[in-house]
Amino acid sequence: MSALTCELCPRGCTIPEGASGDCRVRVNLEGKLIATTYGRPSAVHIDPIEKKPFYHFHPGTTLFSVGTAGCNLHCLNCQNWQLSQRGSEEMEEIYWLDPPELVRVAKEEGCLGIAFTYSDPVVFYEYVSDTGALAHATGLVNTCVTAAYIQPKPLRSLCRVLDACHVDLKAFDEGFYRRVNGATLKPVLDALVILREGGVWIEITNLMIPTLNDDLAMIRSMARWVRDRLGAQTPLHFSRFQPLYRMRNLPPTPTESLERAQREAQDAGLEYVYVDNVLGHAGNSTRCPRDGTTLIRRVGFMVVENRLTADGRCPTCNQSIPGVWK
Repeated sequence: MSALTCELCPRGCTIPEGASGDCRVRVNLEGKLIATTYGRPSAVHIDPIEKKPFYHFHPGTTLFSVGTAGCNLHCLNCQNWQLSQRGSEEMEEIYWLDPPELVRVAKEEGCLGIAFTYSDPVVFYEYVSDTGALAHATGLVNTCVTAAYIQPKPLRSLCRVLDACHVDLKAFDEGFYRRVNGATLKPVLDALVILREGGVWIEITNLMIPTLNDDLAMIRSMARWVRDRLGAQTPLHFSRFQPLYRMRNLPPTPTESLERAQREAQDAGLEYVYVDNVLGHAGNSTRCPRDGTTLIRRVGFMVVENRLTADGRCPTCNQSIPGVWK
């Protein structure tokens, strides 16, 4: 049997018979590329939607979250490295949930929909696509949390079943992507534009790592790019780094750094900029950009107050707030 070239992500792995690609889970079996994790997630939870985090998409609801082994990035600071940096044969815990069963359980548990998360859904693409089509047929929504390191053609196809996507934009710097994530920046930026064009609700997180991607000039450039290419109303989250995996030598992100980044992005013209992973911080809540009214107040992953009108407007000035609220 001859080798196959995987066309799913920008790595373009050439995979000999019986071997896997860089992600460890896409295998050349008898001349066909098979994801060995299809229907076999290793992480299954019911999560508040704010944990993803989605702040402008059905706040206060829950998602049935699943993730499999494998990832096409190798982030030195990965918080789920026990899942993402392993192949399916290395996992001790596997749940047998084919698409119909996954949809059935999500409905039974009363969840708004499904979140494909924890590792990167790109590497279990077929599982996402097949489950997503079935989920839509039953009235569930489909969301994913991803680094968006994917080729344009499969992403455009996936947009048909995705309702919302939270993208981890690691940094606005090519060198950072190569050194810290083992990837490149441009395909991620291209993916964000494709998601916007495909009508998928987008929110973005930038995990701020002290001394590596917290330069304010970089933050300013990133915020301007988001404003110009995705729109000023795109939610941008600055999240606090915690020392994990192969990056335990750096301290947690100071709260002051996150606040400076928030101000920088707001000054660049973004209307909804958040401070995440700092419990009780005011920057975790949604405010009206016109009059400053607190619209959705959050503590951790909990919505403790939601003052939006039924059609997603500020009750004080009637400003329309972008998002999916119904």
